[in-house]
Amino acid sequence: MGEAMSQTRQAGRIESMFGSREFFRLWIAQVISATGDWLGLLATISLAARLSPGGNEGTAIAIVLATRIAPGFFLATAAGIIVDRFNRKRLLLVCDVGRALVMFSLPFVDSLFGLIIASFLLEIFTMLWSPAKEAIVPNIVPTDKLTTANSLNVAAAYGMFPVAAGIAALLAKVAGSLADEGWVDTWRLNEEGLAFYVDGITFLATALIIYTIAFPVRPRDERGKEGREGWDLGGAWRELHEGWRFIAVNPIVRAVNVGLGVGVIGGGMLVPLGAIYVDELIVGDDADFNLVLFALGLGMALGVITASVLQNRINRSAVFPIALIVAGGALLVVSSSPFLSVVVPVIGIVGFAAGPIYVLGFTLLHENVDDELRGRIFSALLVLVRFCMLFALAIAPLVSEALDTLSNRWWDGDLNLFGLTVMAPGVRLTLWLASITIIGAGLLASWSLRAGSGAYLAHDEPREIDLDAGSADSHLDDADLDDADLDDDDPALSEDRI
Repeated sequence: MGEAMSQTRQAGRIESMFGSREFFRLWIAQVISATGDWLGLLATISLAARLSPGGNEGTAIAIVLATRIAPGFFLATAAGIIVDRFNRKRLLLVCDVGRALVMFSLPFVDSLFGLIIASFLLEIFTMLWSPAKEAIVPNIVPTDKLTTANSLNVAAAYGMFPVAAGIAALLAKVAGSLADEGWVDTWRLNEEGLAFYVDGITFLATALIIYTIAFPVRPRDERGKEGREGWDLGGAWRELHEGWRFIAVNPIVRAVNVGLGVGVIGGGMLVPLGAIYVDELIVGDDADFNLVLFALGLGMALGVITASVLQNRINRSAVFPIALIVAGGALLVVSSSPFLSVVVPVIGIVGFAAGPIYVLGFTLLHENVDDELRGRIFSALLVLVRFCMLFALAIAPLVSEALDTLSNRWWDGDLNLFGLTVMAPGVRLTLWLASITIIGAGLLASWSLRAGSGAYLAHDEPREIDLDAGSADSHLDDADLDDADLDDDDPALSEDRI
């Protein structure tokens, strides 16, 4: 009796925190998988540097990382069709086993070309795994727990990096302590090889956990006539077009894609430019980019936690664009200040606003996209985020150098604003541009979310249905329809809005 009551209390705690036992196990699987992802990425970078021809380590690393990102531009939406057509649990299992096999083969790769091929295959499996996992979440988590679920997903995806870095350091020591035996060289038990083996084991462990989870099974007719008969080229193109068209015409989906995409561009510029800004423009000997990164990470953690705690008390469609505007405004202050005492707390505000952007954006999509379209929508979002991150990493240094040249030519590197002389190197001008872009994205997202006179609401109110593009949310009950006093013969009733 006492044991049964203890198990009931434990189950109750898990459901109150994670929404369901199924999601709890899926989250554990994601924690293990994310740790392996980061560990594999670190090992891949190390192996790319070792295999670089002629000592061009930076070029080799850039080529390999580009291989991890590039496929998403061309294949992610097609991957979304696969996610929407096939049994998602089986798809997750196939992808995890496939990624494990790729990882187990990497210790034996001796050329940069082989590493590129392996990275490409790994990315294909990841492109299928991520949207399949995201599309499953609303089916196993109650609506009022979706924000918490997305917060936990963020923690699992990005919080495992320091853990993976620690494991990588430990494996390096283990590899160094191994005796110089023939079997050690045969099985490639060096620093990268051990990391790849451990990464492969994490994917097998993830597959084992997912195998034990009972996911709701969708009827075949909801999977777009899954099987051979549905794989004609015309049908695939129509479904691709349907997914992108839904993104274009649905205000909520459009706002989330624009907000997250532009937010990633602004935040991504901090990666190549943040250290330069701290070195060149922060006054004082204590300027430390690591402290700035810590403040940013701490702010993001607090923002995610706050969004989770207040999930049932906030209007997500209102807070999402406000968070974008606050993040952009705070970044503008950071990039304008030369004092570390100002930069550190304000960059914390940037993180505090940026954390909920991801969480609330994914929650809005979970709540407002039907199951049969969800795979395509999340695939499109992921490819957009990938493109924006690559764009930010590639374009930020070039823009900074160009603006630095113009600043020196036009203003001798200094701006005179209201009687104050402000240093205006290219790095500061670029971060200003990024800040203004994020603020503009917030304003555009706010306008998009208010489209249709506020009919699309994300917080427990009836939502309009765009019949032409696909139902954004078909959960209108009888009372809602009675209150609307609809009449089939009413000429004022358009086919775009009910």
